[in-house]
Amino acid sequence: MTILHGRIWDRETGRRVEARVHVLASTGQFCAPSGAILKAGGGEPFFYCDGDFSVDVPLGQADVVVERGTEYRPLRVSVVVPRRGAIDLDLAIERWIRLPEMGWYAGNTHIHYDEKETRALDRLRLDPRVEDLPVTIVSVLKRRELAYASNAFPVGRHPFSTSQHAIDIGEETRHNDETWHVGLGHIMLINIDQVVEPISRGLLVDESSPDYPPLIDACDAARARGGVVLWCHNGIGMEAPVAAALGRLDGINLFDPYWGDPEYDLWHRLLNCGIRLPASTGSDWYICSSNRVYVDVGTGFSYDSWLRGLRDGRTFVTDGPVLRLTVADHSPSNHLLDLASTIRAVPVVVQWVSAQPIDRIEILRDGDVVDGTENRDDATAGTLATTVDVTSGSWIAARCWGRRRTSYGHALWAHTSPVYLRPLPDRAQVQAASAFFVERIDAAVNWLSTRARFDRPDQRDRMLQLFAEGRSVFERLNRG
Repeated sequence: MTILHGRIWDRETGRRVEARVHVLASTGQFCAPSGAILKAGGGEPFFYCDGDFSVDVPLGQADVVVERGTEYRPLRVSVVVPRRGAIDLDLAIERWIRLPEMGWYAGNTHIHYDEKETRALDRLRLDPRVEDLPVTIVSVLKRRELAYASNAFPVGRHPFSTSQHAIDIGEETRHNDETWHVGLGHIMLINIDQVVEPISRGLLVDESSPDYPPLIDACDAARARGGVVLWCHNGIGMEAPVAAALGRLDGINLFDPYWGDPEYDLWHRLLNCGIRLPASTGSDWYICSSNRVYVDVGTGFSYDSWLRGLRDGRTFVTDGPVLRLTVADHSPSNHLLDLASTIRAVPVVVQWVSAQPIDRIEILRDGDVVDGTENRDDATAGTLATTVDVTSGSWIAARCWGRRRTSYGHALWAHTSPVYLRPLPDRAQVQAASAFFVERIDAAVNWLSTRARFDRPDQRDRMLQLFAEGRSVFERLNRG
């Protein structure tokens, strides 16, 4: 066997950097140093590296791939390995884009380490740097008595944080109505300084625990202490439309479990009801995807400025491609674009750039595709400029996708938060979206009335009252 030694460094700064590494021997075997932390998730296996690695490889050709986040170009090197001895590789990686210089900083807002993880601190130290994440949010959670490794971290800012890497320990507070089925829902509480109790309710605690209190209580408790609340999993959960309608949410995590699809339907319907919810994302179990939310912080990065930008809707979510949207020269935010009543159309520009070619770019108005283009030339950058009729439009966003894959095995995608044009879309859109949520809330009320478990009648009464308040918002919208 031969020792393959690699040193990884940033070509621009000259400093040694952390990365993930894939070494494929001539035998087709993945080779990793003994005791190395391995990448989680699907796709090709990688090991984490703090900048230097040594690995034993057999005779023949060895292929090495070095990756760091999504803003660095993957580096691919092939070497011929002798029967014995040592090979030194100087592995310089470089960025294909520098989003922080443009004011955009990436974060992953949904991470846990499971009960089988034995080196949680080592993983937490490397995760933000290997994935090039200025913001990394790991959360405690509860499912029966499972001792999740990330639950050992105290809630609040972690000591591993630096001026370049904010590491926050938050909480995922949850409810399931069946063992693996989301019931009331799951929400992320971030930027909190203490656990909000209860972390879970119902079956996630034990067979006799009540389906109470509502998740809205956790929202209120977190926000009262300066926390930020994000709904998980594309908006599924019976309480999601209620919490959104009653103004308890600061954003929504889209496509945050790696085993799910990038579905936007629930989010788009909430937007069509005049509810402004910025897009965020994460990866759920470990960093097992390239999913990240980019936030425009303006000048000067800090965790506080990043959270302000997130709450303000200055975001886009992606697993690699970069989208920049302007509508009448305004970028996405929660602020209403002040359009004169006489304006019937606005200029819309989508600039996109990606390390790999994407296949299609689309402009959405109230969830409907109003323009788009195919990237038939396999370009890695381009612009879609058009004029969009806004006589009936309430919000405009952009999205893209591609058939090529990340090293996690996931197809390429990205979606911007909206630019808001007016409080509500056209009458038909409002009626369709609000009717959808009235029907969902009615189904939830039936479950609360007939199947949910409560310790006292007043608990059920309070839940029904909250859902009635949420329903009334959508019912008023539906009636106009």
